[in-house]
Amino acid sequence: MSEELLKVNKLKTYFYTSDGIVKAVDDVSFEVREKETLAIVGESGCGKSITAMSIMRLVESPPGKIEGGEIIFKGKDILKMSKNEIRDIRGNKISLIFQEPMTSLNPVFTVGKQIEEAIILHKKLDKKKAKEETIKMLTMVRIPRAEEVANSYPHELSGGMRQRVMIAMAISCTPELLIADEPTTALDVTIQAQILDIMRELKEKVKTSIILITHDLGVVAEMADYVVVMYAGKIVEKAPVIELYKNPKHPYTVGLLKSKPVINRLQDKLYSIKGQVPNPLDMPKGCYFNPRCEKAKDICREKQPSLRKLSDGHSVACWLYEEGK
Repeated sequence: MSEELLKVNKLKTYFYTSDGIVKAVDDVSFEVREKETLAIVGESGCGKSITAMSIMRLVESPPGKIEGGEIIFKGKDILKMSKNEIRDIRGNKISLIFQEPMTSLNPVFTVGKQIEEAIILHKKLDKKKAKEETIKMLTMVRIPRAEEVANSYPHELSGGMRQRVMIAMAISCTPELLIADEPTTALDVTIQAQILDIMRELKEKVKTSIILITHDLGVVAEMADYVVVMYAGKIVEKAPVIELYKNPKHPYTVGLLKSKPVINRLQDKLYSIKGQVPNPLDMPKGCYFNPRCEKAKDICREKQPSLRKLSDGHSVACWLYEEGK
């Protein structure tokens, strides 16, 4: 088994608003191993992106604050690092591909200049060498006419091309961990497939571990080695990808998998989980999923279940699997 690269332990990230406290990430723990792809899945608003922002120490304060836990990267706690130490890690050892490339790229600089900036800062190269490295990165993510694109502004490029630029920027310093936050959102199916191919290829070439944040279970099946399922700021299930698809345990995971359309299977109506994600300022008592769960019992409405290990690598937080309940 490969060595552990990142360990997130009991992470809590809260937002303090005029209406109350939003527990966006509440007691979340998982590990990422070297050369592994970990997928974090769940509906919008379940805490996936805030988990990524917490790892990068990019949660804006106020209103956000990391209230507890550890984020251990190669034996060191990111939460205890100084601003200079975390600046050296960001974009260098850990990179983040943001969800929306148009708003993440600076509109007043060419994309080439924006990639060069990170290379000059972290690799200490001169401008000429940084430009050569930028062209190399753009070529690696299969951008044709890389030199011409490097001199373009973000608004001059298509969505798929901007996403490639974001990936080129993220890997420009050959990070050990790449966090991809919904990297295929708003892209058509053909471009999605190309972006996923690029990420797979980079994982092999650069030997980078990946945290893939998505709600697309097709992407998860194609890309992930291990899966973490989040709901309302908490982990409800985690397992190796094949195990999760063959033997999902939590009713929420089962619902997500049933919601995925299946080719060559006639369906009168696509399944959807009833109800919606609860208001983070008014969470239900007990298990947060109980108002939407078809198997909810009395105890589910009273007490929050803890994450329980069922087998090697497979854990679930559900009263259905608690002994004696």
